[in-house]
Amino acid sequence: MSSPADPVRSGRFAGVPGRAPALLAALAAVLVPAVLVVPHMLAADGSQDGFADQRNLIDTVGEEFVRYWNSDDRMFSPGMERVVDYWFRFHVAKAAIAAALSIVLVMLGVLLRKSFLRGSGAGPARRAAVAAGGVVVTVLALISSVIVVANIQGAVAPFTSLMSMLPVGTHHGRLAGTLDQVRQRLADSSDPGASPPPVLDMMIGDNSRYHVALAVMAAIVAVALVALSSVLWRRFLRTGPAGRRTRLALGASGVLTASLSLVVAVVAVANLSTASDSARGLSVFFNGG
Repeated sequence: MSSPADPVRSGRFAGVPGRAPALLAALAAVLVPAVLVVPHMLAADGSQDGFADQRNLIDTVGEEFVRYWNSDDRMFSPGMERVVDYWFRFHVAKAAIAAALSIVLVMLGVLLRKSFLRGSGAGPARRAAVAAGGVVVTVLALISSVIVVANIQGAVAPFTSLMSMLPVGTHHGRLAGTLDQVRQRLADSSDPGASPPPVLDMMIGDNSRYHVALAVMAAIVAVALVALSSVLWRRFLRTGPAGRRTRLALGASGVLTASLSLVVAVVAVANLSTASDSARGLSVFFNGG
């Protein structure tokens, strides 16, 4: 995280007070590792510290999935409920920290942009440093925003999110036998009039909710990006040739937001399609797709 702070080493941006960007860069440097470390700590309730170890979490998911499947009840078995509750808290914590990081990075990006546009008196090295810092901050902001969306999705349907850790390629033991049963039941569910067992019915519904959540969020983000791109391009057209640096910044931002809106729209459509045929999506997953 040293890169975002590079442009502020001298204490001032051109036209922007130096303390604010330095403080924001320092805060971002703290939040980046916090996104990776703190969610497991906040999700644990004292008895679940072992879930911070991914190998232990994966093993537990496999064991509890076997018990849950064999219970033949929509309600989670006690062990599965314990893991799902932990995973829900993990996603909420990670989404909150990533959201805070996104806000900090956006604020820092605004200051960098102002510095770039007002830095007519700055030397080439200073302007290059500010531009490089802006690129780094933009990339980090995009990544943190994706983390926010992914973890909101996981909090909406923590069971399906947890299933992503299920070792579906297992060929030995009780889990392998259970996975074979799941695949067979999913194949049977494609027959007209077939009634899936309670556990599978819950899985199909939760998987659909998981993908609908992402489709809705992606659609909202796509609309927001289109609106932002429209504003940027209007400002670009209103800026005269004398404002070369402003036109460059507006044009680059307009292209970026327009491109991202298309990518996000594709994500929304793809997830909506999966949600509409949730059983098929689960079949693809359990068959290693």
